[in-house]
Amino acid sequence: MEAIDLRHHLNTLSVSRSPSPLKDIMGYMAIDGMVSLAGGLPHPSLFPFVDLEANVYSSNVDLHSAASRELIHLTIHKNDKNDGQAVNLATSLQYSPCTGLPWLLNYVREFTRTVFRPTYKNYEVLLNEGSTDGWSKVVNLLCEMGDFILVEKQTYPTAQALWIPMGCNGVPIEMDAEGMRSDALEDALRSWNSDHPGVKRPHVLYTVPTGQNPTGCTMSARRKQEIYAICVKYDIIIVEDDPYYFLQFDEYNFASGKQNGHALAPSYDESTFLSSLERTFLSFDTEGRVIRLDTFSKTLAPGNRVGWFTCNPVFTERLLRATEVTTQTPSGWSQAIISELLRSWGIGGYLKWLSGLRREYAVRRNRACDALGEAFDIKTGTSDEGLVVYDKGTKVRLFSFVPPRAGMFVWCKLYLEENQDFLAVKAEVDNEDPEATFERKLWKELVNEKVLLTPGSYYTTWQGKEKTSIATSGREYGVIFFRIAFSMTTASAIISKDDMALGIQRMAQVLRRSWGLA
Repeated sequence: MEAIDLRHHLNTLSVSRSPSPLKDIMGYMAIDGMVSLAGGLPHPSLFPFVDLEANVYSSNVDLHSAASRELIHLTIHKNDKNDGQAVNLATSLQYSPCTGLPWLLNYVREFTRTVFRPTYKNYEVLLNEGSTDGWSKVVNLLCEMGDFILVEKQTYPTAQALWIPMGCNGVPIEMDAEGMRSDALEDALRSWNSDHPGVKRPHVLYTVPTGQNPTGCTMSARRKQEIYAICVKYDIIIVEDDPYYFLQFDEYNFASGKQNGHALAPSYDESTFLSSLERTFLSFDTEGRVIRLDTFSKTLAPGNRVGWFTCNPVFTERLLRATEVTTQTPSGWSQAIISELLRSWGIGGYLKWLSGLRREYAVRRNRACDALGEAFDIKTGTSDEGLVVYDKGTKVRLFSFVPPRAGMFVWCKLYLEENQDFLAVKAEVDNEDPEATFERKLWKELVNEKVLLTPGSYYTTWQGKEKTSIATSGREYGVIFFRIAFSMTTASAIISKDDMALGIQRMAQVLRRSWGLA
């Protein structure tokens, strides 16, 4: 099957774009025997770079075993023959195709086919400069000024910051332990015309389905299938932003006690690893209505600034037109280094690397949850609450969290009904948003204790200036949120080795003081 025609989703800006004539003429320069006097390309003999050398790890990830940290030496010369099997600096550092270097483009196309399993046959891939660049181009592909965009109730602030100046508003969809709720999405779309008379119904849904930032929720295959069916029914384009896809973990078993010791790496089996990953929206997409954003940022390094789109040909053609006149192509340095690394690993080696990477981040997730268990009393709550956290010995409920099954974050929901400071703020006659006031106060106390968490208000869906207070925004009364990142802790030389545990201890001290328990 092939994608259906979805060009009616293109915005005015995107429809108005024409091919860049300068990019069009470059195609003729590749014809055998062509003498080009047309292109304003600098001559590669005048590039001051001769060779690029790098030592990289093999595809084994085991930070605790020096023996397994085998190094591979990569060398990229200026004028190596570009035969499809290697890259060279003369090509990589030149103005190059806006789709991306051919070798890397072919690699991600095959990787997408192998791992994400698109359902329709005429999907295409296109390189971008990472998912922030990718999302920016998608917004400028689909969204008009003043559009409404379907998002999770807690959503990534940078994704919103892009469309807020366009006068767009988010439509927050309620979440549970699996992320966006399909029934809430259906309700919002079914009642749209009666709830928003005369306002165009949203036609774009933005989601981070795996290890969602900030909540850490991971959407099941069944939930994705339900949401996809709703999007078909109401003609919605799904933007699947999935940077944490390969950081999927086994469930954290609090009852089993401390889990933060480094487990020996199990024997690796590619098919077992692939089958352990949740299916993507792309794998359910029979119509070409999913635009998937992938990136090397979380798996190789953010500074590479290389990612890719997977979507139907109508969308890739328009995205390419935008790329020609904006970013043109990801950095040639980055493409060359990534290409040579992935060429040395192959798809099988990269998957092995990803499996090891997942194991290392699972250890960090376990350490964060273990540290919370050591600092507080924890009991099992409802499925949405996950684990409920109490002050040791007093039975005062402080917060709850769902141990994440993917990603880099623990999302803490703080209960303020027994916090006298909050109740005093709430009693102030002129305070319309005591939760926000108290969140700022508590965050400053955490900073003063030298532990930095991210305030939950950063992730509140923007619905316009008239919907920013607790009364108008749909936020929950009597609770606030904070995000703990377990992927990396920044510590000065004076902080002990186990800085995760130290950070949680400092957090516990602040909470006890705030609740009058210290």
